[in-house]
Amino acid sequence: MDVKIFTDGAARGNPDGPGGYGAVLLYMDPEGKIYKKEISAGYKKTTNNRMELMAVIRSLQELNRPCSVELYSDSKYVVDAFNQKWIENWVKRGWRKADGKPVKNSKLWKELLEAMKPHQVRFIWVKGHDGHVMNERCDQLATTAADGDHLLEDEMEDTDI
Repeated sequence: MDVKIFTDGAARGNPDGPGGYGAVLLYMDPEGKIYKKEISAGYKKTTNNRMELMAVIRSLQELNRPCSVELYSDSKYVVDAFNQKWIENWVKRGWRKADGKPVKNSKLWKELLEAMKPHQVRFIWVKGHDGHVMNERCDQLATTAADGDHLLEDEMEDTDI
């Protein structure tokens, strides 16, 4: 099953303000019918990077069977972590960066790795705010969620800021 996922995260007053994520999942069945699902959520106090990660995690968790996923994100933080093999090195070093400091958002990175397990995921970077229709829609979902009234608590740790 081939799926395309587009994601974005947003934060207002990073890292002390509200934030949100948005994602669009697309699947075409064998007859050519396209199915689309949009997801989003807002948080009271968070960071942009955490929302970028949450968008990817929650999107993958929406899939109910193993899939081949093309995941599009405007976050170099997320895309480069996989395409530049940063994450492999973080794991090898016990979730430490090359300078010995702890990796920020390690709990979310671990959750993302778990969410990826049943799937084949290819990360593709798209330039943000450049007219890419799906990226613009994800940005709209993320910012609307960040500006919403029913914001969730983000379980950040001091090392995540």
